[in-house]
Amino acid sequence: MRLFDTHAHLDQPEFDDDRAEVIARALAAGVEHLVAVGISADTSQVCIELAAKYEGVHAAVGMQPNYLAEARPGDWDRIVAMLGQPGVVAVGETGLDRYWDFTPFEVQQDYFDRHIRLSQARGLPFLVHMRDCDNDILTMLREAHARGPLLGVMHSFTGSRAMMEECVAMGLAISFAGMVTYKKSNELRAIAAAVPDDRILIETDSPYLSPEPIRKIKRNEPAHVLYTATCLAEVRDVTLDKFAEQTTANANRLFLR
Repeated sequence: MRLFDTHAHLDQPEFDDDRAEVIARALAAGVEHLVAVGISADTSQVCIELAAKYEGVHAAVGMQPNYLAEARPGDWDRIVAMLGQPGVVAVGETGLDRYWDFTPFEVQQDYFDRHIRLSQARGLPFLVHMRDCDNDILTMLREAHARGPLLGVMHSFTGSRAMMEECVAMGLAISFAGMVTYKKSNELRAIAAAVPDDRILIETDSPYLSPEPIRKIKRNEPAHVLYTATCLAEVRDVTLDKFAEQTTANANRLFLR
């Protein structure tokens, strides 16, 4: 069985003491590939270094909306320059967030637009963070789609079925993290069951969002994507092996073209 964790914050300090062991456990669990995702210029550079060091690790470079207020002059230019480095397979994490009040919303919108345009110019997928701002996200995606094709992932999806269907119609993939396994997430599981076979992805968003049945474990890690895959295979009424192969094929096509 082959698995692909499409979103992990492997650079985070929660992994500093045992990062090599974490990656080894992921490989042992069948995770052949994972995308280490940056949230700033500095963390994006670390992700590139991790991709160079560990087989099966790839990098996404970008500036997550909640950390934009900390950005320094020149950080965006660094992100743009990083796209030419080996191991970089995506732009992001980008997006919008109205839950946390860390960055003025107009600044978030500016950088979300920058990331999308960069994706469109370079042909790399972009990774979309979304929290309490579905309509804002859709408005900007529609505007971008009117400019040209979109290649990207709705990361850790929590939106409505209508939003999922519109994102799929615009060419985007839908990725599910540990939240889809939670007991109260019946509606989200129903949405996951309806995603077209060729557009569904899985992720951990580790070290966050540990899935059931290990939700009480404080630190999530890439090996745990198996639990999300198991849950979604059941929801979609397919075998785990078939679902793993499908999501891995989808991720390979998107990130490793």
